[in-house]
Amino acid sequence: MISRLLRGSLIAGVIFLLAGCDLVLLDPSGDVARQQSDLLKVSTWLMLLIVVPVIAMTLVFAWWYREDNEEATYKPDWDHSTTIELYVWAAPLLIIIAIGALTWINTHTLDPFEPLSRISEDKPIDDNYKPLRIQAIALEWKWLFIYPEQGIATVNEVAAPVDMPIRFEITSPRMMNSLFIPSLAGMVYAMPGMQTQIQAVINEPGDYDGVSGNYSGAGYSDMRFRFHGLSDEDFRNWVAESKASGAALTTDRYNELAKPTIKHPVQRFARVEGDLYHRILNLCVDPERLCVDKMMAMDAVRDQHAKHAASSGNSEH
Repeated sequence: MISRLLRGSLIAGVIFLLAGCDLVLLDPSGDVARQQSDLLKVSTWLMLLIVVPVIAMTLVFAWWYREDNEEATYKPDWDHSTTIELYVWAAPLLIIIAIGALTWINTHTLDPFEPLSRISEDKPIDDNYKPLRIQAIALEWKWLFIYPEQGIATVNEVAAPVDMPIRFEITSPRMMNSLFIPSLAGMVYAMPGMQTQIQAVINEPGDYDGVSGNYSGAGYSDMRFRFHGLSDEDFRNWVAESKASGAALTTDRYNELAKPTIKHPVQRFARVEGDLYHRILNLCVDPERLCVDKMMAMDAVRDQHAKHAASSGNSEH
């Protein structure tokens, strides 16, 4: 029985290793994703310090204390061992403390709202750097990317130079979603009326998968795009090709684009209407709707006036 279990475990392990030959999460090309991968690996090894001995001891005990083994000590009244209790509680506690400390440090180090502290492990970042801004909008069921400094926009395609810090500004006009480029960084949510961020960098040229990491309906499984890690020259050429498309992303064009579609083809826009992203973020692409930021500002003014009136009334009394 034990031999069959060991043989089955070995076969399962080999299948897992073969299936994982291209596991991008364990061997990403971006420094942020690589640090996240290191945390995952270290946490897994630490947990295996408990899991492997427990599995081995379970098999050994089952074999040693089998019914026909007369050499096994039989103690029906045994109920406590201080040594066993020490190992059972101390070892997991130490591992939990170690994993907790590593997770706390990495969570703050890799805060997606904090600027990057390095380009790669052996390449510090210049204090005067300026990240490439990319505004990512989760539509149904496609991704719209706006480059505010380059003045272009793309659908289901995004690119960035190698070793250049990137700041994704992420939102959604309707439903909650999430942006996930496994080779670049972890998954971050896109939410209506809110902006989240990812700070990341790609360290190796290539074409990488980007996906929607949050179920959002019929077209979810096809809500994919390509992320291109390019040299500086190739990125300039890519921007020039987008500008050569001649198409403009206006409010009317955006409203058409925002309609649900499945397997939407790649599109490029040479120009973007000035405040389009601001209106998408604040849910006021429709000119008849009041922008969320203006609504909040009006509420703040009303609250201030109410507090002032209340304090004036109290002073009179």
